[in-house]
Amino acid sequence: MSDLPAARQGRKARTEPTASVASRLSLRLLALIVSTILVIDVLVYLPSVAKFRRDFLSQRMAAAQIAALSLTEMPGHAVSEALKETLLGTAGVDGVVLDLGERRALILRDADADAPIDARYSIQTATPVQLIVHALETLLRGGQGRIEVQGAPLDIDGMSLSVVMDETELHAAMLVYTRNIAMISLLIAGLTGLVVYWVLFRSIVRPIRGIMAAMVAFRNRPDDPTTSLAPSDRRDEIGMAERELARMQADLRQALGQRRRLAMLGQAVGKVNHDLRNILATAQLSSERLQQVDDPGAQKASTRMVRAIDRAIGLCERTLAYGRADEPLPSKADTPVHAVAAEVIAATEPSPGVTWDNQIPEDLTAYADPDHLYRMLLNLTRNAAQALTAKAEARQAAGHAPKPGRVTLTGHRDGEGGVVVRITDNGPGLPREARENLFVPFAGTQAKGGSGLGLTIVHELMLIHGGQVTLERSDAQGTTFRLRFPPG
Repeated sequence: MSDLPAARQGRKARTEPTASVASRLSLRLLALIVSTILVIDVLVYLPSVAKFRRDFLSQRMAAAQIAALSLTEMPGHAVSEALKETLLGTAGVDGVVLDLGERRALILRDADADAPIDARYSIQTATPVQLIVHALETLLRGGQGRIEVQGAPLDIDGMSLSVVMDETELHAAMLVYTRNIAMISLLIAGLTGLVVYWVLFRSIVRPIRGIMAAMVAFRNRPDDPTTSLAPSDRRDEIGMAERELARMQADLRQALGQRRRLAMLGQAVGKVNHDLRNILATAQLSSERLQQVDDPGAQKASTRMVRAIDRAIGLCERTLAYGRADEPLPSKADTPVHAVAAEVIAATEPSPGVTWDNQIPEDLTAYADPDHLYRMLLNLTRNAAQALTAKAEARQAAGHAPKPGRVTLTGHRDGEGGVVVRITDNGPGLPREARENLFVPFAGTQAKGGSGLGLTIVHELMLIHGGQVTLERSDAQGTTFRLRFPPG
């Protein structure tokens, strides 16, 4: 009882980080949306502030051009200093140089005559990139610069204009423009971000949270059918993920059920293991006594009986281990495949109408566990014999004469040094359902009285050998299984 709260706390500790990750994902998504919109606004702001600066300078130059033209039309260019200052102040510039081709007029405030020029610009010939750079320079100077701008706002033939001005008003106007753009951009980014986030949250984040919650619930209670995810009707990737997760949960729950039944089977076998070993020990003693008989046939039979009993004892001891999916590692050695196959054929219960053909070369050895190799060949040849017997019985029931059945074992060493063994029969072939569940426990058998564990055992034994078992062919002409043992 004292461990129960700790277990619950451990479970809670495992689930809380998952929810925290989901929350951070949502916040990151919102931050990404807003920052992306702000970056786009900055990219739009740069050409827009450059255009604002160009328009500001164009307006000042147009006013200065009008003022200069009015002064040049005066007789002898006679104008008082007060009027000149008023005109220049109205235009917002410090000086104007107007070039009319043959005539040239210079109007400049005396107080600023010797002030240095920080930069010179041409608003008519500047490229868009140059305009952006010029705008940034104006902002960086902080309104303390003095510039000369060239151009001709009013299109008059043969006329060009240069004005000298400080950047105080220009800088202030650009700051106001920047502030307004920033406020509008933040408002648009916030509203757009919330709308996009809401859409993405409903269409992506919330379904992902549902998938995560289903995964956590399934991890905590894999046997509870209510933890299965109910997939939606979506046709996109999330819908596919939901359906695949639901299928995976169903498959895992079925596999866990099979594993639980195997464990229960192992427990039941463990209970009778002791008595069964005593019975086999008695049989082993009797077979050893038979070896002392002078009859050669009895001695030969007793030798096979001893080997069979030894394997039976070993199988009983490993049955529980298989139920726990704990197959012992193989004790590999150079094993004569032909001799093991001959022993399998001799130990197999004769089937009416079935003949055996051991074509494996006698000098072919595989680097494998002899007992494991025996079990693999026994399961495959027994399956073949059962298929041939079922085929013969079906033909007899239909009123036809049964065709002779044949199981052939062949073997060779491939180009990589591995050993390939094939078990071929001329039976009816495996049904589609059996091929789809070939190595699934309890699902691959089609034979009457079969347990559905034979091919599963072969598959597991080949895996721990580092080899492969494959179904090479299965049709109306027969079935061929291929075993490949890696080189030693």
